[in-house]
Amino acid sequence: MVKSAKRKKNTNKIGTASDALYATVMLLPYGIVFCLLIFIPAMLSAVLSFTYFNMIAFPTWRGLQNFVNILTADTVFFQHVLPNTLQFAIMTGPGGFVLSFFLAWLLAQIQAVPRNIIALCLFSPSLGAGLGVIFGPLFSGNQFGLLNAQLLRFNIINQPIQWWNEQQYIMPLGILLTLWGGLGLGFLAMLAGILNVDEQVYEAAYIDGIRNRFQEIIYVTIPLTTPMMLFAAVMAIAGSFNGGLIMVNNAGNPPPGYAGSVIMSHIQDFQGRMEHGYAAALAIVLFGIVWMFGKIAFILFGGSDR
Repeated sequence: MVKSAKRKKNTNKIGTASDALYATVMLLPYGIVFCLLIFIPAMLSAVLSFTYFNMIAFPTWRGLQNFVNILTADTVFFQHVLPNTLQFAIMTGPGGFVLSFFLAWLLAQIQAVPRNIIALCLFSPSLGAGLGVIFGPLFSGNQFGLLNAQLLRFNIINQPIQWWNEQQYIMPLGILLTLWGGLGLGFLAMLAGILNVDEQVYEAAYIDGIRNRFQEIIYVTIPLTTPMMLFAAVMAIAGSFNGGLIMVNNAGNPPPGYAGSVIMSHIQDFQGRMEHGYAAALAIVLFGIVWMFGKIAFILFGGSDR
């Protein structure tokens, strides 16, 4: 009996070692690609954030000077870029998250065939990066723009509106187009999570005292889909803080009055000035902000025991 137990124990060790080797071999290609395309560039960017680098001369060490300049000398960052980024992120992050959940819940209430068609229509804009190209004719600033033409036709306006050249329109247009094209993987994850909730759970909840659909969402749907909602929240946060380029792509970088300038466009601006060390420092600041909001999302949806 002792020998049999020892043999079984050794067999388990061999099986565990072979499983670990197999998993390592299978993950190795992804690990190599991850290191080459994400990890190593991120580490190099972190190092460059402490230097002055113009792509011509070898980087010169500056220590924390780039970060000090962000806090003390970059007035555009605090007066325009940071407020714009927070406004854009709040509207497209939590706003897009709530919109995704609401649409996913509505689609879960209908039959499979129309649900799949509508879900594909809602998800498809996130597959392409050409929202500016698609909406270019709609918000064109001349009288031939689709929206201007209709407003002129019904005498709502007297002259064409320069949608991407007037400060009061740049941010609302950027938020609108981002929300329209932002129903991506988070939306599909929430839809899948809602569809996978067992109907018997809803029946038991109504027996226990739930009386309407709102209580059903609060007490059943949301608690049972928190993993999918956490994933959707992280995707929404990352997308909202890394987005906003649609505004500068249409209005220029920087836009009139810095109306649509966000951290990502501010980074591109300094990259265009060949100040890559300072741009890397801005990227580190952006990473810190995204990480902080990601931790908040984890606390809200992940729970303290996960």
